[in-house]
Amino acid sequence: MPLRHKCRIISQVSHAEELHPPPWLAGDAGVTRSEDLDAVVRAARNGDEDAFRTLYRQIHPRLLRYVRTLVGEDAEDVTSEAWLHIARDIAFFDGDIDGFRGWTATIARHRALDHLRHHKRRPVHHTPVGELPEQPAPDDTETTALDSLSTQAALSLIARLPRDQAEIIMLRVVVGLDAKTVARLLGKRPGAVRTAAHRGLRRLEHLLNDLERPR
Repeated sequence: MPLRHKCRIISQVSHAEELHPPPWLAGDAGVTRSEDLDAVVRAARNGDEDAFRTLYRQIHPRLLRYVRTLVGEDAEDVTSEAWLHIARDIAFFDGDIDGFRGWTATIARHRALDHLRHHKRRPVHHTPVGELPEQPAPDDTETTALDSLSTQAALSLIARLPRDQAEIIMLRVVVGLDAKTVARLLGKRPGAVRTAAHRGLRRLEHLLNDLERPR
């Protein structure tokens, strides 16, 4: 799928009220219905290890990509710390799969900000394309490789946005949170979240035009 088409999908998903991030961007291990995942969340809360592994496979790629926008190459360690927190406290979580996504994103964000404060580092904006994670594909065809490259390039462009815009687009499009949940997580008004997303998408379009302009 061409990079421009993928960026157009990012724009469409970001503006939608009910989010259905495409698997190539969210990195989900298969597509599972929300109602099925609601049952998985309940089972994981009750100590079912298989259910917890299912949630991990569904959500971890999203969290990792989001955290990488904040801390760059330290994302693996920070996201692992977040999952330790999630595993410890999941029995106290009360909600469905959408609420679980918001809860895990909140924990991951707190761990990322703690990491940045501890190391006195600024958030990373310019993540090299080669460092962006990609889920293993079921086959190894040339088409899959090219499709993967376009996905990485789209995420690399998002990482070049100002931090607030990149973070909001990642939370909306990759993690799959609605505007109200993102607003609560970031301490902003939903309208401010939508405005920042709109500005980020316009800037993303400019970056894409610059990338495609003949040298």
